[in-house]
Amino acid sequence: MRPALSILLPVRDGATTLPACLDSIRAQTWADFELLAIDDHSQDASVLLLERAARQDPRVRLLRNPGRGLVDALNLGLEQARGDLVARMDADDIMHPERLALQAEYLRRHPGVALAGARVKLFPEGIVQAGYREYVRWQNGLLTPEQIAQDIYVEAPFAHPAVTFRRRAVIAAGGYRQGPFPEDYELWLRLHQRGERMAKLPQTLLYWRESAGRTSRQDPRYLRTAFDRLRADYLARDPLLRARREALVFWGAGRKTRRRCTHLIQHGFAPQAWIDIDPRKIGNRVQGAWVVAPAWLRREPKPLVLVYVANHGARDLIAAQLQALGYRKGADFLCVG
Repeated sequence: MRPALSILLPVRDGATTLPACLDSIRAQTWADFELLAIDDHSQDASVLLLERAARQDPRVRLLRNPGRGLVDALNLGLEQARGDLVARMDADDIMHPERLALQAEYLRRHPGVALAGARVKLFPEGIVQAGYREYVRWQNGLLTPEQIAQDIYVEAPFAHPAVTFRRRAVIAAGGYRQGPFPEDYELWLRLHQRGERMAKLPQTLLYWRESAGRTSRQDPRYLRTAFDRLRADYLARDPLLRARREALVFWGAGRKTRRRCTHLIQHGFAPQAWIDIDPRKIGNRVQGAWVVAPAWLRREPKPLVLVYVANHGARDLIAAQLQALGYRKGADFLCVG
């Protein structure tokens, strides 16, 4: 009998944290699942732990990655999954006991939503740095499909191991892609571009382990420049930008901001003006366009503003200022990470 849900758990040298992860899966109140544990050429005791789990629980299927790396492992899991729903999980994280039940029920009640995430909590508390804490605070604040769509170009709006999605939607989008970019954020952007709705449950359903060995800290696909290039690639295809490319304005004329904007400019989306509040920058020309004060935006028709200021607090203040001028988020301005 086919299970309703498949859990995709790629594992590579995860023996230290895998027992706690597996315990949290066994503790789920939703029992109608299969666990696809995909070994990605582990050199530690991970395979022994997974073989034992498979002997103890017939819902556990141990697969061997014939390729190499996370994307190959995930696509193998997608191919082998028998459930209509797919929940992602990582070997160093812990599920809340109600995670699968709540996400499956949400997707049942919202047939127009392709993916449901959840709020997450970082642990262990003592080693979580301020920047990552702020990122999770921002991410946890995005719940509705509208909020997620409006801020999709800021950062990845989901913790990958906290999402459950409809398998058919991700298969139709082409599965996971290899490339010099974070595979999860690229998938969220691709689903967004295809018009798929994504949401997040307000409950904290995943405990997201922080560690110095986290892939995002070591793999070049997760460098800032990789995110900048990826965002620019998808912004250049966004119908909103393509319709208003002649009336495009970038907020932020500092050196770091200009460097990040370069990727989009190289796609042929040059701004007609740069907005800045620094009086030393106002009146300068940058790549052929004037740097002007925010008051310049009091005009009709409104230009499309891309807010490239990266600081979360400053970005919120700029968004409030734009809204006070009558600019609508997602229609007249977008925030870009």
